Amino acid sequence: MNDVIGSPQVPSRDERTWAMLCHLSSLLGFIFPVIGQVVAPLVIWLIKKEDMPFVDDQGKESINFQISILIYAFISFLLVFLGVGILLLMFVGFVQFVMTIVASISANDGKQYRYPYIFRLIK
Repeated sequence: MNDVIGSPQVPSRDERTWAMLCHLSSLLGFIFPVIGQVVAPLVIWLIKKEDMPFVDDQGKESINFQISILIYAFISFLLVFLGVGILLLMFVGFVQFVMTIVASISANDGKQYRYPYIFRLIK
């Protein structure tokens, strides 16, 4: 079935697991802000991107999302001084947590997940 030219390749169990870990590892950012949030998925992506195309795709998506979250959190932090930033920071944290879980489940199912409203800096 996958021999047809142009048909999508079904990721192996290992690829799906590593792609899921790319997404889930970013939750370390709640324990080690910034470093855990970006470095953990970056390391997994850099190690596995050559051998596993699905991990390459999902790793880039995860890193782009985490960079975008950092930008949104920084803007929210600046808005703390105007009184609305605290609510925005809580919202950004909630969105990061929920979207990361959704992306992890999707990656584990072998589906290419795309985060909405992110900057795609790594292509």
